[in-house]
Amino acid sequence: MKKILLTFFVVMLHAFSLFSQEIWSLSDCIKYAFDNNIQIQQQKLNSVMANHDLWQSRAALLPSINASASHAYNFGKTIDMYTNDFATARVQSNNFYISSSMTIFNGFQLLNTVKQKMIEQEAAAYDIEKIQNDIALAIATAYLQVLFSYEYLEIKTNQLEISKQQVRQTQMLVDAGTLPMASLYSIEAQSASEELQYVNAENQLNMAYLSLAQLLDLPSVQGITISRPEIDITTMTVPAYTPEFIYNTALQIQPEILSAELKLNSAQRGLSIARAYTLPNLSLRGSYGTGYSGASREVKDFIITGQTPIGVTQSLEVVYGPVFEYITEVQPFKDQISDNLNSSIGLYLSIPIFNNLQARTAINKSRILIENSRLNLQSVKNQLNKNIQQASADAVSAFNRYLASEKAVKSFEESFNYMQERFNLGMLNTIDYNDAKTKLDNAKGELLQAKYEYIFRVKILDFYMGKPISL
Repeated sequence: MKKILLTFFVVMLHAFSLFSQEIWSLSDCIKYAFDNNIQIQQQKLNSVMANHDLWQSRAALLPSINASASHAYNFGKTIDMYTNDFATARVQSNNFYISSSMTIFNGFQLLNTVKQKMIEQEAAAYDIEKIQNDIALAIATAYLQVLFSYEYLEIKTNQLEISKQQVRQTQMLVDAGTLPMASLYSIEAQSASEELQYVNAENQLNMAYLSLAQLLDLPSVQGITISRPEIDITTMTVPAYTPEFIYNTALQIQPEILSAELKLNSAQRGLSIARAYTLPNLSLRGSYGTGYSGASREVKDFIITGQTPIGVTQSLEVVYGPVFEYITEVQPFKDQISDNLNSSIGLYLSIPIFNNLQARTAINKSRILIENSRLNLQSVKNQLNKNIQQASADAVSAFNRYLASEKAVKSFEESFNYMQERFNLGMLNTIDYNDAKTKLDNAKGELLQAKYEYIFRVKILDFYMGKPISL
């Protein structure tokens, strides 16, 4: 019973490991990278920041509104702002204020800033696409390297199997006395060498998987297996489009070109913004406020405390007037808030005359930035042209290598089959046999390299033409 349970557990564990082995296509790898790559996520954040900058530039066209309030106590001699009288005791004061301002004209600086931020937002979107394209190309390279390593391992597996068969065949011929023992040693050495090549090919496959996993930012290479689509190589031809045609097409669609062009436009807008500092600035401002002062008092009653001379008559009789003592109290808060209301509105014109050469410096720096952006655009175009020229030349070279290697493989296969028949009959020594086998192995390796080199270069050319990367 224990053996049955143990067997069931092992089978279920094996089944679970098979189901957990995810099969990744090239499109799966690219999509995963687009969703998880840190560089792409950072560039997306830059795009979000550019969007916020655009909204901020649009909001700058609107009036600004600010409010303030204060509650304070003054000790010592001071002039009260509402009564204009001297106060010496502790005075409580409150102020409430709201103001607004709006730029009417500033040399179209605000409008040009909005347009500049719109351009920068669009350029940021193209920068995201540029990083995605770079990562997609890198992943395609790594993916094709895994496919190459698979086929290369298969070649080495077949070679090793043939060598093992020949070891057994040679052993029989040596036992029969047809071949000397030296032939067996030689073929065993060849088999050991090819076993080493098999191990190296297996390691190469593992390293190719590791490179792909690292590009995908996976925590481990475990659990990832790529799909191996059938690639039709019977239709391999020289690239149909000239490098010039591909380049002219790429200029219209490649994001690095579009981004560089937009950044040049942004720099030109920056020059218009800098020039605005030399023009008059007209703004509209208004305010509305009120306040309270503990020194503001009102008379509530009075009493006569005596008399005091106030003049004389024509007959020199003294005239007396009453002396009043006023009973006052602080004016109520509500009344003061109502009585102290004040408002203002006005147009303000500022004309720059001399600002320590700040405007002139900003204009000169903007011109330099325009020229630098223009040079950057030309540099990006030059690099794109070089990449297309190189990819086209590599594709033609790989195509010609493939044709030549294909002929070589067929020739060496016929030669090896003939040598193998003679070797099996004991009519050929191991040196000639190993030489024929080595030439066939090398020709197959050259054919495989030319095949994947051609596929990759053609995919690059298709990519520059605006076609998605796929197999």
